Amino acid sequence: MERLHFTHPIHFIIGLTLWSGWFVTVYGGHALACEVALPEPEQGVFTLINATLLVISLLAAALLAWLTWGCWQVTKRHQGRLRFNAWLSTGLYFFSTLGVVFAAMPIVGIPPCL
Repeated sequence: MERLHFTHPIHFIIGLTLWSGWFVTVYGGHALACEVALPEPEQGVFTLINATLLVISLLAAALLAWLTWGCWQVTKRHQGRLRFNAWLSTGLYFFSTLGVVFAAMPIVGIPPCL
């Protein structure tokens, strides 16, 4: 497990990879759900599709926020290259968390399958 410590350079790509996986899952799932089970327009935003997309988005944001916090905590214990790696990972995880939150905001206010 030491190899995947928060100072390891693999964390430079994990956050953006998780974000891109979330993006493909949510938007691909949205398109597929709209094709298979089109909700009634009268339901507005209160549909099973939006609820599912919101839960997936909250789980992804929570995971990325936890990883951000973990990397940030590690920066206090290291110096030099290891500290730089942890700081860069913190920033990339934080950027990915904001990306999930920002891209998921329309789920709350826009009905699916317009």
